[in-house]
Amino acid sequence: MEKRTNKGFLMKTLDWVEKVGNKLPHPITLFALFALLVVVLSAVLAAINVQVEDPATGEQLEVVNLLSGSGIQYMFESMVENFVGFAPLGTVLVTMLGIGVAERSGLISAMLRGLVTSVPQSLLTAALVFAGIMSSMASDAGYVVLTPLGAVLFAGLGRHPLAGLAAAFAGVSAGYSANLFLTALDPLLADLTIQAAATIDPGYADSILYTMNYYFMIASVFILTIVGTLITDKLVEPRLGSFRGDVEDDINYLKKNEKKGLWGALIALIVTLGLLSLLILPSWGPLRDPEEFLASPFFKTLVPVILIIFFVPGFVYGKLTGAIKSDKDVANQLSETMSTMGMYIVLAFTAGQFVAYFNHTNMGKVLAVTGADFLDSIGFTGIGLVIAFIIVAAVINLFIGSSSAKWAIMAPVFVPLMMQLGYSPELTTLAYRIADSTTNIISPLMPYFAIVIAFAQKYDKNVGIGTLIATMLPYSIGFFIIWIIMLFIWMAFGWPIGPGAGFFY
Repeated sequence: MEKRTNKGFLMKTLDWVEKVGNKLPHPITLFALFALLVVVLSAVLAAINVQVEDPATGEQLEVVNLLSGSGIQYMFESMVENFVGFAPLGTVLVTMLGIGVAERSGLISAMLRGLVTSVPQSLLTAALVFAGIMSSMASDAGYVVLTPLGAVLFAGLGRHPLAGLAAAFAGVSAGYSANLFLTALDPLLADLTIQAAATIDPGYADSILYTMNYYFMIASVFILTIVGTLITDKLVEPRLGSFRGDVEDDINYLKKNEKKGLWGALIALIVTLGLLSLLILPSWGPLRDPEEFLASPFFKTLVPVILIIFFVPGFVYGKLTGAIKSDKDVANQLSETMSTMGMYIVLAFTAGQFVAYFNHTNMGKVLAVTGADFLDSIGFTGIGLVIAFIIVAAVINLFIGSSSAKWAIMAPVFVPLMMQLGYSPELTTLAYRIADSTTNIISPLMPYFAIVIAFAQKYDKNVGIGTLIATMLPYSIGFFIIWIIMLFIWMAFGWPIGPGAGFFY
């Protein structure tokens, strides 16, 4: 770590974040502790007879004591179901099967490299930011492929390599939630939102779609690309000045067989989309609702659709490039992908217990009703409340990097609370996604932060945590502000943030 003297308030704050964050337990342990805390609190709140009026039935709602005989019985009987029933578990594992083949066959890496190496020099910055945002289809590829490639491309054109690295890093990490396509993140967060909303209104929860934030995130891709380009060209690169070091890396252009594979993958994608459309568009389509399109089964089957859309082009690309020679290669790629999910599966076990206990004890409803009444009594509602929630989530993101882990903690509390105040679960999820992205690039605890520093040190051995944070801070602030402005505009015009998704409950 580089030494810093005369630190300003920002650097001191971020040093504190790093120190405190490093002392936090692992997310798996954190959820286990939260589950234990719920057990103890349920006994305390039940003992003092905490009650609220159930917003759905009008009846008095009591906290269920998990340390009572029936409560202990529930914990033992429900443990397996809490695990396998954890909403995002199956969703994530199924989508990762398709994404894993596309990633391990080399398709996603080739797509990203092909995009940024084929555009005119004048559009290179925009291409890097755009490709970074789109890389959330498989985030690892963005960090590992695009970040160093951005530095090499800038250096090859006589520009400062750290500016190219910063542009790519900003797109990959700060623009993580946005995409032109549905990614594994959409159903993952949606399942947690649906589970939380069901504690207040099961009927409404059943109507929530995985595409709930889709319109807003499509628009965000283009807006963030423009903002990221301007910040790079007007602020970051001029601040870095001229680069005087040597560049030894070669630009990894696409090979002939990779180009062939990409064309084959594109044709496979078009054919796949055409065949899938036959299930949706014709009046006899099994995934179509003849009366209301948004009620179509299609919107409830997006997980297998994502699996197919990634798997088929990835398989075709692998066959054409030689990365897949037989079914054994596909089986190995699928197995390797699942082996990387071991940590997530264990996390799902402890998180599943916490979420189930929280809902079973009625603590979510009690907290939502009590919190909503308090906020309403002090007049803290409206857009100010939404912005306050975004700020809180953004600060939490500095300490806990995992998107799903944070939302598993926050959704059971904030989704019902915001519903009590009249705001939709879709809006609450959107606000969370904004916060979850914008502070990634200034959090020393973000898993890829150290890797990005290592890439940067190839060009400047003195780059440390402070240097990288100072370089990325303009992107974090810029993306945060522009997303808030977008939210203002969206709400002012009453535009849907996704199919059938509005701002109010």
